[in-house]
Amino acid sequence: MPRGIVLLATPDGWRHSVLTEEGGMFCGRLADVAADTDPAEAQAAVAAMVVGLAHDFHDADLDVTWDPPREPGSWTAQVTVATTPPSA
Repeated sequence: MPRGIVLLATPDGWRHSVLTEEGGMFCGRLADVAADTDPAEAQAAVAAMVVGLAHDFHDADLDVTWDPPREPGSWTAQVTVATTPPSA
């Protein structure tokens, strides 16, 4: 299960790393997002990818919460299992 996301703006495009609960990591590039895309759109794209993968592979719904940026061109997010409200 994913537990965190790192998103980087590079001259060649948006790069991402997804950190897993087991200590693993997978990295890649947002192929369908142009290098000059607004950071909020790139964040939404990588969050949608991670949420979709977790749903497909783990049958889980996730929440992605972006941390305030610490330096230009770099963003991190925390990924948690979505909580559902108790049934009434």
